[in-house]
Amino acid sequence: MDLHFGDSKPTDEERAAVDALLGPPASAWEGADDRTDTDLRWARGGREARARRDLLLPGLHAVNDRIGWISEGALDYLCRRLTVPPAEAYGVATFYAMFAVKPRPAKVLHVCTDLACAAHGSQALCASLEERLAPAGVPTAGAVWQPSPCLGLCERAPAALLIQAGAAEDATERDGTTESAGATEPPPRPYATAVIAPATAEALVLATAAPEAAPAEPAASMAVPQAGQPGLTLLRRVGVVDPYSLDDYRAHGGYAALRRAFDIGAAGVIREVADAGLVGRGGAAFPTGRKWGATASQPAHPHYLVCNADESEPGTFKDRVVMEGDPYSLIESMTIAGYAVGAHRGYLYLRGEYPRALRLLQNAIDRARARGLLGDDILGQGYAFDIEIRRGAGAYICGEETALFNSIEGYRGEPRSKPPFPVEQGLFGKPTAENNVETLINVLPILTDGAQAYAAIGTEGSTGPKLFCVSGNVSRPGIYELPFGASLGDLLDLAGTPREVRAILLGGAAGGFVRPDERDIPLTFEGTRAAGTTLGSGVVLVLDDTVQLPRMLLRIAEFFRDESCGQCVPCRVGTVRQEEALHRILDRTGAEAAGDIALLREVGRAMKDASICGLGQTAWSAVESAIDRLDVFESRGAE
Repeated sequence: MDLHFGDSKPTDEERAAVDALLGPPASAWEGADDRTDTDLRWARGGREARARRDLLLPGLHAVNDRIGWISEGALDYLCRRLTVPPAEAYGVATFYAMFAVKPRPAKVLHVCTDLACAAHGSQALCASLEERLAPAGVPTAGAVWQPSPCLGLCERAPAALLIQAGAAEDATERDGTTESAGATEPPPRPYATAVIAPATAEALVLATAAPEAAPAEPAASMAVPQAGQPGLTLLRRVGVVDPYSLDDYRAHGGYAALRRAFDIGAAGVIREVADAGLVGRGGAAFPTGRKWGATASQPAHPHYLVCNADESEPGTFKDRVVMEGDPYSLIESMTIAGYAVGAHRGYLYLRGEYPRALRLLQNAIDRARARGLLGDDILGQGYAFDIEIRRGAGAYICGEETALFNSIEGYRGEPRSKPPFPVEQGLFGKPTAENNVETLINVLPILTDGAQAYAAIGTEGSTGPKLFCVSGNVSRPGIYELPFGASLGDLLDLAGTPREVRAILLGGAAGGFVRPDERDIPLTFEGTRAAGTTLGSGVVLVLDDTVQLPRMLLRIAEFFRDESCGQCVPCRVGTVRQEEALHRILDRTGAEAAGDIALLREVGRAMKDASICGLGQTAWSAVESAIDRLDVFESRGAE
């Protein structure tokens, strides 16, 4: 294989970043540059080196975290170590929004401009930053700021995330939470972060100058208005237990479900999950028991378990709150799922924009491993299972399961054609069960309370409790837990809606708008489907009459244009045409606007019918619902 390495050389610091991940070079050629070896165009690592391709994304993170950007020399060195063609690695590095392949300051401020933050003045915030700092993307005083898609901080909108490369950050929580007594602290990471939410221009200017002066991030329980209330199932430990403490988790019922799983066996676990009626909580609502059973029955080995924690749907933040407030519940749930499907390795694919969740989850994995709850012989049952966290780097498309697999494997995060389905050929071409965070943690009450008790919650078609992400113009934004079957009005009453509601977006950018008088819609998969909308992942974004809906639709179109992976023509071209038409409609009326509305419909149908994955298939949904349900362009489309 001709790898075509370039002549650029890594700096000592770039080498150190790569070597800290991969270890020292195993041979002289692996770490050589043109000063010591001029013939490095040929793959010399053989099968062993090529088998490490999946470390490409962690390697890119290592350099970006340490330096702030990925130079040609650093990329070249990483490719030599992994025997990856530099052209392919460049394609991967440029696929992700959090990486840079051109020089930039070590401090990068990501300012959310997506739906919930737009409803809370992010446009004015960005305008103020342009006056006080510099235009977006222009370095100033050792920092640069840039608009960002949803950061998963919708309950505290408007939000911003500051990342400082090369500044070591220890494991101590800045909100006052501490490690449990006697615990060994994880090593510092070569970057530091600060979350500023709700954000003001003054706070952001101060944070870019002195990140350590940024206000402490509030505890995860602050995002749960119901925290501590009786009757909760999925959120019952958030705000009650110390998220760092394994002992505290076990004192509140932790690992009872895993013990029962071992008692009833892998087949028994799958039967319980199927009998409970659990379906996926990411939006597709596929029966979890059926997925697990299909994976477990595959003759090919090894089997894998993948947790999709890359929640990037605008308006979604429930998984973040669970991972920050009750991280051990996810580790236990993944262990049970791995046992059920016959997997000995689990991958937790986490949003790159969730630094605190990363700290807490890594701590939970380390503590569980140290106590025999992960590793070669879990609880003395002879079952081996371990979990590895893989960080995403800012790509909405990686929420699609096969795109996520490609990302883990070290390729561009582009969806694969189906069939074959992941239960047959998933991660590394092997049988794989993939579930999101909320789906997995539902397994705990199923095993501790029994399938029958779980199925008694909710409705026949949608069983169990559901987490809803409520944001926008409400009095009490946050994560709410309700049984399936509660009405939209029930949820809005808990959150406190304004007097003049203009529209409600269900399911996020890929969802649909409903009118404020449709409060009786039942919050179930079948109920929202019958009402002509979608439940999606549980986003409920409330917009009052101060929000300009046409501008909001344009932001949705911009989001899908930016996040399209570009692999298939209907999505690559359709998302651009959709945005262009919406731009024109904002400036036109009468027959001209009517023509663009007709074009929107035509483009929308093409994306829905012909796109390879759900991104393109749903990119038109919110716009369509606003036109048909809210008459948002009625005046512009009139003759």
